[in-house]
Amino acid sequence: MFALYEDGGRFYAGRVLAASDASLQVELESGKRVKVKAASVMLRFERPTPAELTGAAQELAAEVDLDLAWEFAPAEDFGFAELAREYFSANASTEQQAAMLFALFGAPHYFRRLGRGNFRKAPEDIVKAALLGIERKRQQALQVDAWAGEIVAGQCPAPVREQLYKILFKPDKNAPETKAVLEAARRAQKSPLDLLTAAGAIESPYQFHWRRFLFENFAKGTDFPAVEAPSIKEELPLAAVAAFSIDDSATTEIDDALSVQGLGTGSVTLGIHIAAPGLAFAPESALDQIARERLSTVYMPGWKLTMLPDEVVAAYTLTAGQDCPAVSLYVAFDEATLEVLSTETRLERVPVAANLRHDQLDDVITEASLTGAAPADYAHAEALAFGFRLARHLKAQREVVRGKPELFNRPDYSFSLVREAADADEPRGNEQVRIVTRKRGAPLDLIVSEAMILANSTWGGWLASCGVPGIYRSQASMAPGVKVRLGTRPAPHAGMGVAQYTWATSPLRRYVDLVNQWQIIACARHGRTAALAAPFKPRDAQLFSIISGFDAAYAAYNGFQSAIERYWALRSLAQDGVSELDASVMKDGLVRADTLPLVFRAAGAESLPRGAHVRVRVGEADLLTLDLHASVVARLDAALPAAGEAPADEADAEDEELDEGEGDSAGPLTLAIGLKDDEDGAAPEPAAAA
Repeated sequence: MFALYEDGGRFYAGRVLAASDASLQVELESGKRVKVKAASVMLRFERPTPAELTGAAQELAAEVDLDLAWEFAPAEDFGFAELAREYFSANASTEQQAAMLFALFGAPHYFRRLGRGNFRKAPEDIVKAALLGIERKRQQALQVDAWAGEIVAGQCPAPVREQLYKILFKPDKNAPETKAVLEAARRAQKSPLDLLTAAGAIESPYQFHWRRFLFENFAKGTDFPAVEAPSIKEELPLAAVAAFSIDDSATTEIDDALSVQGLGTGSVTLGIHIAAPGLAFAPESALDQIARERLSTVYMPGWKLTMLPDEVVAAYTLTAGQDCPAVSLYVAFDEATLEVLSTETRLERVPVAANLRHDQLDDVITEASLTGAAPADYAHAEALAFGFRLARHLKAQREVVRGKPELFNRPDYSFSLVREAADADEPRGNEQVRIVTRKRGAPLDLIVSEAMILANSTWGGWLASCGVPGIYRSQASMAPGVKVRLGTRPAPHAGMGVAQYTWATSPLRRYVDLVNQWQIIACARHGRTAALAAPFKPRDAQLFSIISGFDAAYAAYNGFQSAIERYWALRSLAQDGVSELDASVMKDGLVRADTLPLVFRAAGAESLPRGAHVRVRVGEADLLTLDLHASVVARLDAALPAAGEAPADEADAEDEELDEGEGDSAGPLTLAIGLKDDEDGAAPEPAAAA
């Protein structure tokens, strides 16, 4: 005797070796012996053989008209053998009974399984809906097959093109567009990216990087809702200063300006004036929601996405010739010793006398002119000279705390794109790019960066003394791997060499700075009782939420800036016909170009010591993957670092730790594969930013 039984949704047939009321012992054709519960046995038969039965039943099951079987099925519960007799004949054979069992079991949209070979037919409306779903799936499968064929043939269907970035970076595996790409990749034995590139789905490498960034970070688009910049209703006193800012020519978000009073009196006061959007709108306002959603301005060569709408920036930026609302920090110094005598924070209107542009003045305002070794024939010469003297003093003080000097062993790079003057649209990616080297620590940079460090560290301590929380940046030590972190409590910043450090000097460009400005304004208005009036209270959950969101957004924005700068740097190689570069060996086969912000892998560099100077032959760059094929062709020097010069690994570490410089004068972040320069630096505005 043979038996057909069900186990785990599958059917098996074999010879019965032994049977009882509760179970059977069955030998399958493979020779395996299994114990089967009697309730799982669907059929017992003498002939045909198990293999013949299952083969014939499967063929018959495929021919069963399920619509007709559903019509024949009784309204009440029924067994498969009963329906087989209704459908085939009153003397339905074993093969026909097994065929009906297989057909019913494989059509859950027509018949519900009740167990032990019993079924119940589904209601008519359920059957119709299920059939519609099945037909849709069939049509979808046909569409997927057709799309996959087009992609393999080198043509990209419009629906796939429209879902390109979702397919590549956040795929929905149930979506037909994704299924088509995966099926095409399987057929062509290529990666989806290579396949879609060959099919013309990607307009250009530049658009690929740009649209991917927008897809991942600005899914709702980059347009701002319609808002108005509210006026500052508070009556602010007019400061008796003539302030000046120092930025790049293309900068529109002028956050900071400086003033100097009392030269020659023995006590000199440095004024650090910060644009004050925090006086115009408060947390939870419409503008706050816009700023909190974006969290920071995004910079890239030739374009930027500002944190706030242009009309809002224009209302609060420190424009020359205007009396601009500002949060000002005044620090009085002994003119001879540069010892700090007092500090004071004021909410006021500041007359901005000039917007100085460092790209126009770097060759004019030099260290020699600032120290008296050369003529100083420019505006604000005395104030700038004092600012430079003070900046060097402040830097030296921080270096004592740090335990070692700050080293600027690599240049900054400014990117600009050659575009039509009237071209206000985003770059297309085929523009001519100019990459200009700027020496790190240039005098104007140093004046601004040290003033902003002074303001941020001073305000950080003042917030703590008033019992008001802020968002701080801290670094426990300068040991390798110790990162800069954001927190709500003051803590030393080892890399900066200060007791505490906030970000509060770029409120038009970074949301963290705007949050800290609201807290500083509360302290300026209420002093020691500010904790009761400040928008954010101690242990406020919102602060931790802001920190988390800002960290993620800032990392994404900086990562994109680095990637798109790498795109333009690689593009410049072909544009300028560069076939060889001089570079310094880093580690793991990586080299750093001397005259471009490029770190790349070069064959032959793996065996060379770190710091070796080499000439590298560069091949074709892949602008889609941002890879560069290169190989070392010559060792340019075999000497060890000169006496007093930092070894390459130490100097590289220095560059990763330093450059906290605020404002756009700091220059763009230098790109490195797997490395981030300016670990604690502000996201500066490139020279090409519109």
